[in-house]
Amino acid sequence: MAPTLTTSRPTLMLKPGTAWSDAWQRCLAVAPEAFRDDRVLNLFGAAWQTDGRALPATTPVDGSPIAGAPRLDRATAQQAVRASLDQHRAWRHVPLEERRARVAATLDALTEHRELLSLLLVWEIGKPWRLAQADVDRAIDGVRWYVDGIEPMVDGRSPLDGPVSNIASWNYPMSVLVHAMLVQALAGNAVIAKTPTDGGVACLTLACALAAREGIPVTLVSGSGGELSEALVRAPEIGCVSFVGGRDTGAAVATAVADLGKRHVLEQEGLNTWGIWNFSDWDALTAVIPKLFDYGKQRCTAYPRFVVQRALFDEFLAAYLPAVRRIKVGHPLAVGHPDDLPPELDFGPVINAAKAKELHDQVSEAIDRGAVPLHRGALSDARFLPGQDTSAYVQPVTLLGPPRSSPLHHAEPFGPVDTIVLVDTEAELLAAMNASNGALVATLSTDDRAAYDRLAPQIRAFKVGHGKPRSRGDRDELFGGFGASWRGAFVGGELLVRAVTQGQAGERLPGNFPDYQLMP
Repeated sequence: MAPTLTTSRPTLMLKPGTAWSDAWQRCLAVAPEAFRDDRVLNLFGAAWQTDGRALPATTPVDGSPIAGAPRLDRATAQQAVRASLDQHRAWRHVPLEERRARVAATLDALTEHRELLSLLLVWEIGKPWRLAQADVDRAIDGVRWYVDGIEPMVDGRSPLDGPVSNIASWNYPMSVLVHAMLVQALAGNAVIAKTPTDGGVACLTLACALAAREGIPVTLVSGSGGELSEALVRAPEIGCVSFVGGRDTGAAVATAVADLGKRHVLEQEGLNTWGIWNFSDWDALTAVIPKLFDYGKQRCTAYPRFVVQRALFDEFLAAYLPAVRRIKVGHPLAVGHPDDLPPELDFGPVINAAKAKELHDQVSEAIDRGAVPLHRGALSDARFLPGQDTSAYVQPVTLLGPPRSSPLHHAEPFGPVDTIVLVDTEAELLAAMNASNGALVATLSTDDRAAYDRLAPQIRAFKVGHGKPRSRGDRDELFGGFGASWRGAFVGGELLVRAVTQGQAGERLPGNFPDYQLMP
């Protein structure tokens, strides 16, 4: 009998020089004013402060300890806001050319430390190396676009009466939060940022340290939303509230700013949908499916819902399933040889083990109530280090027909879970694509251009693609949302600057406001 040939995967190792301890020591060397041996600091009053109770934290990558956010109490947060107002009153009179020079110098510093910022994102929020670098690069390149073209955007406009308060989710610390802060400062405002509760504190601390060195009036504070909301949302010193996050928290912020008549930008989640109607270019769909899983669909512009014409369901599955089976998941820094580059992955862990459990529970409950599992990836197929904690990892899951009682029917899962709904008529298609009362993006794949032109305006999303995914956008691309997915001023391009500056009396900004909606 011929011998049986067996193959086994090579044992993986952590790429040398990329451990959390390596990243931490580099932070201590680059910005000793902002980091201590065992903790990060808060920044307010133009000084790094030891205030705050540092809570333990772990990385989603392997469950090992990392630096936690030093949480402030309400009184200290109010002190930080008052100090930011003092900075704002001085900064708003700094000439534009000096503001531009200081922001440009900050971008040069961020570029110099690009790899360290990216490595921190890998450990703190689990981004694969490629996507972590892209997050840093988008922040830098996006702000440079404003630095180069800011004059006409601020012509005839003035900074707000108080600083801009930024409360953002953990998934894009650089390309969303730091990008917004630097543009707000370029426009003449002091800026305040709350570190996201679930991750990104070290990356944001390093970025803010580099900005503060160049004289940017930035405040960075940590704490629970409930404890700090009085200071960061309701305080009279605040000139504008910029929020990125879920609808539950966003609704509370929206109520507060509406009661106070405060300038606001509230980007909230929505169920972004991809419709399939009278369509035949299945090769194009197969090619795009893996890209839709970038960062495990932990993005505000992810597409977790496919609305498919029933007559095309077999062809859709033939295009979809081979693509989703090729998704690569694993430890973002696991390599087979010390000289190897970090692996090319579609995603690593979700943000934490609790989120992974929530997703598993939602999937199990949906199946128990009638959803049909079409695909469930196995963790045994992922790339892991020997013996590592894998509790924050979720392989792709695809369910047909989520029950109406399931959160997966009407809300985005914020994880690698796709749901499919079958429809027979155009009316059903539109109803299913509008299930969440507003979304940020949507796409309709159809061969019939006339059908797209007729149906797209009825889809309640700010951006609707024709057979292609839409993104938040960069530089001059506008961004907003319909329905409950957005409150306040739209952003992107010139609109971001208009949202954080004052024009002529009675100006109506494009956006969704309590008393009007104005499209750009």
